[in-house]
Amino acid sequence: MRKSDVPVSRANRLINFGTVVLVTSSHGGRNNIVSLAWNSPISHKPMLVGVAIAKKHFSNELISKSGEYVINIPDAGLVSAVTYCGSVSGRDEDKFGKSGLTAVPGKKVAVPLIDECFAHLECKVVDKVEIGDHTLFVGEVLAASAKEGFLNSDFIPDLSQVKTLSHLGGAEFATLNKI
Repeated sequence: MRKSDVPVSRANRLINFGTVVLVTSSHGGRNNIVSLAWNSPISHKPMLVGVAIAKKHFSNELISKSGEYVINIPDAGLVSAVTYCGSVSGRDEDKFGKSGLTAVPGKKVAVPLIDECFAHLECKVVDKVEIGDHTLFVGEVLAASAKEGFLNSDFIPDLSQVKTLSHLGGAEFATLNKI
């Protein structure tokens, strides 16, 4: 099999097609949404997840000040909102208002959930690591919820219920299929 060189500046595109999420944050009466593909489970006990957010992003500032965030998982039907929330700054735009997404109260955090998303992880920041031009926010999951029927009795996702989004780069997305 022949291989082509990939510029190091684009090496992330080889592993970047995990689930796209919409991370909500809030502080001082300001709410924000950022689209992210850089998210990962980190630990089972306690249940920890991480999101990497550029230091210059408004969400980074809000999460640093509040110590909370919510990972909202959109389906493919929200690709326009995902693209919008990843292309404008929350410093300048009310992303909830302009995207048509609905803020609903969290159960355990003072950060809104996105009603249109099919699943949510409410997180409290337990660690924050400055890495290059990003901050890795490690959050303990305080509450989690999902659309009824999405998980079976063994908590395995039923991909016939929803189509998750994977980010390929730029404005390119894909969905997963079970094999």
